[in-house]
Amino acid sequence: MKITSVKAFPAGVPFSPTVTRNFVFVRIETDEGITGWSEATSGPLAVATMVEEFGRELVGKDPGEIEKHWQTLYHHFHVRGGVVQMTAISGIEIALWDIKGQVLGAPVYELLGGRVRDRIWTYGRWDGPTPEASVENAMNHVEKGLTALKGDPFDHRGIFIDRASEDLAIEKLKAVREAVGDDVELLVEVHGRLAPSDAVRVGNRMEEFRPFYFEEPVPPQNLHALKKVSDKVNIPISTGERLLTKFDFAKLLPLHAVDLIQPDIMYAGGILETKKIAAMAEAYYVGFQPHNCYGPLSTLAALHVDACTPNFIIQEGGIHAWLPDAVVGDFPVQKDGYFGLPPGPGLGAAMDEKWLAAHPWDNKARTWAHRKGNNPSRQDIEWS
Repeated sequence: MKITSVKAFPAGVPFSPTVTRNFVFVRIETDEGITGWSEATSGPLAVATMVEEFGRELVGKDPGEIEKHWQTLYHHFHVRGGVVQMTAISGIEIALWDIKGQVLGAPVYELLGGRVRDRIWTYGRWDGPTPEASVENAMNHVEKGLTALKGDPFDHRGIFIDRASEDLAIEKLKAVREAVGDDVELLVEVHGRLAPSDAVRVGNRMEEFRPFYFEEPVPPQNLHALKKVSDKVNIPISTGERLLTKFDFAKLLPLHAVDLIQPDIMYAGGILETKKIAAMAEAYYVGFQPHNCYGPLSTLAALHVDACTPNFIIQEGGIHAWLPDAVVGDFPVQKDGYFGLPPGPGLGAAMDEKWLAAHPWDNKARTWAHRKGNNPSRQDIEWS
């Protein structure tokens, strides 16, 4: 079997009546009629160009040599790394796993060691612009059966938070905890937008509301700053959605500054690279939760890794109403706070090309990096 083409499909998806997000999907075709699909979304349209540039390197090659192709693409440029390159590599790599699973007639998780669980814990959202809106959002998700919720309560105005914004964040968390009770886990994310001293103070104020974890409290570039927060806050710390490959995590884990890692399967290097990162974390007794705020194939890829990873804790995303409509095949359904295992063979689903044709890239769409206002409600967008 040989690869005959690698093509990127940019697409625009309406998240709400006023918000559109852009995505990039990947299709790899072979000379035996087996097609692999995946996703390569990180924001810029440049990823689509990179996917097809890398893809030309693989035409005529055996799609089953996944590790070999990953190494070839990773070392393709003398200056390597960065989110555009790694998202393109990840998108190609995931599609190759989809092909391999179809060839062997097995779900991807069976090819990675087999399942270690029968269902996959997931979470919804609790954030909003006010305490009242946060409670409303939280209760909407609890009514759907979710037993864990994540929210960003911060009115981001720079890494040195003002007192009013800090008090508002605490009020939101307090109100949601009182509304949902003690049986629902509440996760707090910061998006790396606090200075270490502010993160320590805020974290200590939040402790009484028993957050499940405190996510990316400081910017990701300085891991020793994260260590400072971890040493002074009695809440589990998580990070990793903006770290790339095992090489970044090799710098993080020896610091013992984190309790749970969150590599993004589309940034970190794909399915096998994410599995390697999770194994590294297991040796440090660190939990694993893939970051995921994108589409159906990113979710499916993450669920396959979750299914066969011993130190997996909880999965982000994958509950947008449009996801099943965008694919051909069975997309796992969230029930009572859990996903079932993804179907096989391969990823278990492919993008619907008619759906892709009906949802072209939107040049006016808000980019993944842009947030409207200082404190947007995430009830509709839930994008990271």
